[in-house]
Amino acid sequence: MFELLKEISQTAKRNKLRTALTGFAVAWGIFMLIVLLGAGNGLINAQLRQSSRFLSNSMVVFGGRTSKAYQGLQEGRHINLQTRDVATTDAEFSSVIDQVGACYDVATIISSGDEYISTNIVGVYPNHTKVDKMEVLFGRFINEIDLREKRKVLVLSNKQARELAPHDYKSLLGRYVKVNNFAFKVVGIYKDNENGQSDAYSSYSAIKGIFGANTDNAGTIEFTFHGLPTEEANENFEHDYRQRLNANHQAHPDDETSIWLWNRYTQNMQMEEGIGIIRTALWVVGLLTLLSGIVGVSNIMLITVKERTHEFGIRKAIGAKPWGILRLIIVESVIITTFFGYIGMVLGVMANEYMDATLGHDVIDTGLFQATMFVDPTVGLDVCIEATMVMIIAGTVAGLIPALKASRIRPIEALRAD
Repeated sequence: MFELLKEISQTAKRNKLRTALTGFAVAWGIFMLIVLLGAGNGLINAQLRQSSRFLSNSMVVFGGRTSKAYQGLQEGRHINLQTRDVATTDAEFSSVIDQVGACYDVATIISSGDEYISTNIVGVYPNHTKVDKMEVLFGRFINEIDLREKRKVLVLSNKQARELAPHDYKSLLGRYVKVNNFAFKVVGIYKDNENGQSDAYSSYSAIKGIFGANTDNAGTIEFTFHGLPTEEANENFEHDYRQRLNANHQAHPDDETSIWLWNRYTQNMQMEEGIGIIRTALWVVGLLTLLSGIVGVSNIMLITVKERTHEFGIRKAIGAKPWGILRLIIVESVIITTFFGYIGMVLGVMANEYMDATLGHDVIDTGLFQATMFVDPTVGLDVCIEATMVMIIAGTVAGLIPALKASRIRPIEALRAD
């Protein structure tokens, strides 16, 4: 075996360009497959992380603007959701809807001693943490007693708490801070959202009573639901629900812009479908790139056998067995493919790690929110090994076909070959 490896090494040295081209085709194919899959996974993981912040079977309802004239009223009227819309949602759609809540937000100044921040304070129901997931680090979130008794309680983000109490932000728990001219008790601190939108939270009844007592504007409605497993079922529910709220506001039953629904379930279904298409496209492009490497190996192995036909004739003339020639070509193909395939795999992993260290920490600021575009743009070790093994097997097959032809050639014909 040592003599065989030595002979293969000498052959590679005599044909440096040919060996380099073969190796480049193998390494490039594996490198591109790993990098493409890594980049695709980075984009997909970023989208999944963003969507994981929201409960999939939930909806948020916003007021819109009418697009049709109806009952003597002109189009273009702005629709504000009202308290009766919350009651309608809870009473008439209980067969599908589980928990109904609402959000009422106002811009305020929160101060503690000499420190202050300008932010939105959002009055919410206790179910808000189910609809928009958040991690409470210290204390608690709004509960039913807060809502029922209109308690002036406050839940801050850790970033807001640090600005109000730079030395020890946890000391704010249980303390009172000023929200405009009202005293609110800090009952919780939650982990700051990655999208950069850090609101303070209080009970819906308190915020609505203080800042919205003179208006019937209910803000936005949010609820969780069940029993809508298909896109068609969701569309039917949305149609019936929008039609019912339109009746509350004297809007045309078929007006789809008067009430705007953010359905996280259908959004997730569409996103999963899109992710499936992206994954398939990445694999197709990656495999085609890998195929180009296989074709390159095959062509070069065919050229190799043709160039060495005279040599193989001499070998057979002096007693070499067909299996010896066959083994020589196959082992040479396997060694070259394995060595350069490993190099391509390592370079691909390094490129993914570089993307993770650079693009993986870049945050895009759109003005409305911030988002990380790449999250963990890497490929599993199993995929790297499988891709390398595919190339090794393909290289072996590529070398096997011309090797069989070379091993069967008659010595006299091989000696006559140019």
